[in-house]
Amino acid sequence: MSGPDEPSYDDDPQLRERLRAADPAASLPPAEPDRVARLLEAAMSTTDHDTTGSGSHTAGPEAPRTRRSPLTWIAAAAAVLVVGGVALTATMGGDDEETPTAGGGGAEETPAVLTLAAPAAQQSRCMVPNAEVLAAQEVAFLGTVEELADDTVVLEVDEQYAGTEADEVRVESPPEQMQLLAGAVDFREGEQYLVSATDGRVTVCGFSGPATGELQTLYSQAFGE
Repeated sequence: MSGPDEPSYDDDPQLRERLRAADPAASLPPAEPDRVARLLEAAMSTTDHDTTGSGSHTAGPEAPRTRRSPLTWIAAAAAVLVVGGVALTATMGGDDEETPTAGGGGAEETPAVLTLAAPAAQQSRCMVPNAEVLAAQEVAFLGTVEELADDTVVLEVDEQYAGTEADEVRVESPPEQMQLLAGAVDFREGEQYLVSATDGRVTVCGFSGPATGELQTLYSQAFGE
């Protein structure tokens, strides 16, 4: 505790200003913890003993009173600031890391959807299916029927053979046209189908149907599977 004639460093504006300016983080990299400990120990052990008028300490009944100089407190405060800077750096990490956003990861990708139509009523006889004609189709894929309605058939694409890759194919047409397609292909929910299309319309006449037997062989010949 300070005596009545000693200045109170806690209320010294100049000392406070010097302490504020003593932040090492502004110009120095964080010190190693061992070095910080040594600096703090050395700063706190430095004392300035009161002396007598003769310039020497007297061994009287009372032990000489000691007090720390302003520089001692500045050094100690600087060491504490270094320790604080090391802890703050370890806690905050790098400034370049992205701040996590609420809800976790990035936005989910929207599935690619291809929309086709049922074929119009056939006015002529169908040709015999062959690999050359099938290979010339704009779209060809293996898919599983996920949804079946009067005007819509939704297939999840299992394997793409031709055309722009999609995750889902929707065949949408008026009910009367869908009946023609259903009669030609016999779509059933949960089953796999081989489907081809040109000009945005599903090709029938044996080029689209359940993924079995001869049709699988035909697709293998056309697309090298």
